[in-house]
Formats: sequence, C-alpha cells, structure tokens
Amino acid sequence: MKKNYAIVFELIEKLYRSNYLKQEEIIYLLDNMNDENKELLKRRAHETRVKFYGHKVFMRGLLEFTNYCTGTCSYCGISSLNTKIERYRLKLDEILECIQLGYNLGYRTFVLQGGEDPYYTRSRVEEIITAIKIKYPEVAITLSIGERSYEDYSAFYKCGADRYLLRHEMASRRLYNKLHSNMSFDNRRKCLYDLKKIGYQVGAGFMVGLPGQTSEDLAEDFIFLKELEPHMVGIGPFIPHKDTKLGREKGGTVKDTVTMLALTRLFLPEVLLPATTALGTLDPLGREKGLKAGANVVMPNLSPISVRKKYSLYDGKVCTGDEAAECRRCIEHRINSAGFNVDMSRGDNINWRRI
Repeated sequence: MKKNYAIVFELIEKLYRSNYLKQEEIIYLLDNMNDENKELLKRRAHETRVKFYGHKVFMRGLLEFTNYCTGTCSYCGISSLNTKIERYRLKLDEILECIQLGYNLGYRTFVLQGGEDPYYTRSRVEEIITAIKIKYPEVAITLSIGERSYEDYSAFYKCGADRYLLRHEMASRRLYNKLHSNMSFDNRRKCLYDLKKIGYQVGAGFMVGLPGQTSEDLAEDFIFLKELEPHMVGIGPFIPHKDTKLGREKGGTVKDTVTMLALTRLFLPEVLLPATTALGTLDPLGREKGLKAGANVVMPNLSPISVRKKYSLYDGKVCTGDEAAECRRCIEHRINSAGFNVDMSRGDNINWRRI
C-alpha cells in the first residue's frame, strides 16, 4: 500500500512539473489514487491556475437558442432519438434581447449553444453573428452548434465568431461508436482540427462516469487533449436523462469529475476550464469544488426563462436561481465566498490572438 502511495505521489508531482504523463502512468494514477492523493492533486491544480490566471473566474453568458438536433447521442436529452421533448427555436430578435440583457449586466462573452439544427444554415448563423457584432463589437462570441463543414466554420470566423466549443465527448473509439449510432468518430476529431486551423479558440471536452467507461478510456481523453491542445476544455459528470437509452444507468459523480478537472489543469496549464452547470446540479457546492480544483470559468444561463427547461440535456438541470445569468450578484457572492474574483472581461485564453 505504501509503495502504491509513493508511486502515485511521484506521478502527481511529475505531472505538476512537466505537464505530461504517459498513457500507462495515467491509468496507474486513476486506478490507485486515494483521497489524500486527490487532495494533493487539487492543490497542485489550484497552484497552477493561480500561476497563469490568478484568482480570476471568467463569466460567460450562455444562450441556448435551439434544442432541435439531428444527433443520435445515446445519453443526450435533446437527441433526435427523443420524441417526447418539446422543441423550440429562438428568433433573431429574441436572441438579441438576451444578448442586450447580458451586456447590460456586464457580460462581454456570449456562448450561443444549440443542437445540430439544419434550420440554422450558414447564412442564418452569419446573420446572428453579424447582428451581435454590429451592436457590440467588443464582445467575444462563442459558438457551440456541433459538427459543420470547414467552409461553415471559416465563414463564421470571418463574420466575427471568436471561439467554438465542440466536446470530443470521448477519445475512445470503442466507447464513442457504442454511444453514437450513425455518427463519425473521425469526423468529430476532424472538426476540432479544422477549427484550430482556422484560428478559433477551440474547446473540446468529455463526460465522466459513462456506463462502460474505463480508466483506459479516460487516459485516452488526456492523451488526445494533450495532442490537440485546445484553449478550453468542458468536463462534466454523466447525468442520465429519463427519455434516453441510458436513462436507467448510474450517473457520474462530482468527486470523479473534480479529479478530472484537476488533471486537465495540470496537463494543460493555460487552459480555460469551466466549472459546469452539471456539477451544480449534482451538488449545491459542485461549482465551488470545481473552481478549487483548477476551473476558472462559469457560464450562467441567459436563455429566456420560458425555454430553459426545454433545453434538457440531462435530468434535474439547474436553470434558475443562482445558475441564472440575471442573478449576477448571487453568482458573484458565491464565487467571492469560495476565494475567487469575478472577471467580466472577454477572458480570452492567454495564448490566443485572432489571425
């Protein structure tokens, strides 16, 4: 036991110093960490985020503008496989109203998120980006609308989009193919590399606690992230949705997710790392636990209250109260109480410049 403890300690310190571990070392770490090791890991992750970003927590206003989706992800509540969900799309004027509300509250980064909705053609997305940038030229626009063509991505970037979030979901081909019928593992990766080539700040990410997920699978996630070197990484626990194929499965935990956040901070020291809504759904203090383990971004919800419950990726999603962007003071108080400072600037990755 002592021998295991010593090896794990050395691996954490090695990762802290070099920001790299081999795949077999990651697997060993995941399989042998005890609670004391995890506390050390979180401390090292916190020290690393302070070194690069101080105690700042960057705020993004999240706008979920469509829940139509052609995707067939087995775990997702807005998947095309879910026939029970009430679908919606926001009109351009509704989107702009939400942006204005957020802007007046001090937000300078907006995340436009939706399913893979064919209604939003290249020209319609360009229209949204242009309308926002004309009125608020200094804000950052993040898109999160799934897999598109290189030409679409390039057009959106030229129009003024700055960032693109596309979780790789899982780096294990076996697990990906099992959970995504009629979707391409290779195309998703290609999209991420296309986005980097164009010049976006790129966000990847994965889920923790999926049925059948192994330490080997998670190790592949870290190896892939190290290879891709995204500017942002979104990590959340798997939370089952009752109207999906995985609706009766056991979900992931806050504890395991926080461990993955800490590891990600050490692998990618300069990454922008959100403490996700899903953490706050499982644990009232989940977001704070994420921030103390290396996370440095929070994305409160700016979507109209009338549609928030309809954008249900998983069951029990928190969408009002402290999670809502309009409750800025509540959020700020919670972040300050956890020992951090709210930063309402664009909050770009320190290594990114528009090309």
